[in-house]
Amino acid sequence: MRTLVLGRTPARVTEVLATLHADDFDAEGVSTDEEARRLLETQEFGVLIIGGGVEPDSRAAIKEFAAEQGVQRVIDGALTAPFDAYVRREFEPLIREAASKG
Repeated sequence: MRTLVLGRTPARVTEVLATLHADDFDAEGVSTDEEARRLLETQEFGVLIIGGGVEPDSRAAIKEFAAEQGVQRVIDGALTAPFDAYVRREFEPLIREAASKG
């Protein structure tokens, strides 16, 4: 199941993706709402992770748009160090759960 990561800090998005890819998850990351919308329109993503830096208005709009595009699970994240451990503890189980239901 493909996962889209939306975060305002490109370096953090890169770190999240590195961990997900190392653990064999199919994931892509972006830093703007426009990029996220363009990718979500493909309807290829089952999970959306929204980083803690995404503003409340943007977060709400992207969640609504994601639902319209068939995203099964939206995960709100706020990374804490070490980032790889956080991703493995907080994100990966939820991605696996969504994939098992998909």
